[in-house]
Amino acid sequence: MSWLEAELREQPEALARLLDRQSAAAREIAGVFGRPDVRYVVIASRGSSSNAARYAQYLLGRAHRVPVMFATPSLYTIYEQPPRLDGAAVLGISQSGASPDVASVLAEARRQNRPTVAITNVTDSPLAREADAVLPLEAGEERSVAATKTYMNSLGAIAMLFAATDGPVAEAELAQMPQRLDEQIALSGESAPALGEYTEAIGATVVARGVNYCTAFEIALKIRELSGLVVEAYSPADLMHGPIAAIREDWPVVVVAPTGPARPSVEGLVLPLLERGARIVAVSDVDAVLRRARTKLRLVPRVPEWLSPLTAVIPGQLTALRLARQRGLDLDHPVGLAKVTLTR
Repeated sequence: MSWLEAELREQPEALARLLDRQSAAAREIAGVFGRPDVRYVVIASRGSSSNAARYAQYLLGRAHRVPVMFATPSLYTIYEQPPRLDGAAVLGISQSGASPDVASVLAEARRQNRPTVAITNVTDSPLAREADAVLPLEAGEERSVAATKTYMNSLGAIAMLFAATDGPVAEAELAQMPQRLDEQIALSGESAPALGEYTEAIGATVVARGVNYCTAFEIALKIRELSGLVVEAYSPADLMHGPIAAIREDWPVVVVAPTGPARPSVEGLVLPLLERGARIVAVSDVDAVLRRARTKLRLVPRVPEWLSPLTAVIPGQLTALRLARQRGLDLDHPVGLAKVTLTR
């Protein structure tokens, strides 16, 4: 078994460990974002961590009713003209905590006397040293270049910060998620559809909206880094504003549409895509969505929408793994990639 597959299957255990060890810390750290002097949140991140940051944009924005935005690290590094951060809380998300440009954003925030928080798997990393508070991911060592359990626990850490603010119902729902991940891994393995028709595909498009916008980007990244396919992620609105013109006959389109307020927006795109001859791959627990799909990636039911990114990414992870295996590629060492990427 590859490291990738083993670590993918470790995700329920890793999430349970995070919830067990860091719930109290998350409750304390969540107070940072509710401080009266915090009017917005800035997030520094790269790669899969940026996909987790998209989740944080929704959850922290909902919890605290403040804008949540991405940092522009080049302003801090190559241009040496960092913005004023008056009123900001600054969050760094990095699995390794080693990326210099992510750490530089937190370092500047500290120079400006703004509160800083790090979510990382390495508690003695450069990023952690720049943070006033650290929320460890507790994922354990991850050997595969393609992140699975560290991404999952990044989502889990963000969910903990939301639940600490939202209250006991949210915390109880989050506590059930390790079991739901177990169920999703089993379901995705047992019901895995044949993917032979995609062996010669050169690319794909992934579409989602709302809290699962992050899922679209993470599925696209996993397929791209493992298989080398050209895969891009969009919201339905962004796809309709021009990029849909590139969807031609037989082009694969993954639609991520679990039960929730964002589902009708994604589902409404299916007919225009079918009219263009797209091959629809549906990630959903909704029969009406799955019936119209060429390839069905079924989700376990009754997962609260705010937590659905944790289960919805799993069929995408397994699909990326299987597509790479069909192509005879090295699952643990994608060509030209390294586990830790030091960007400045």
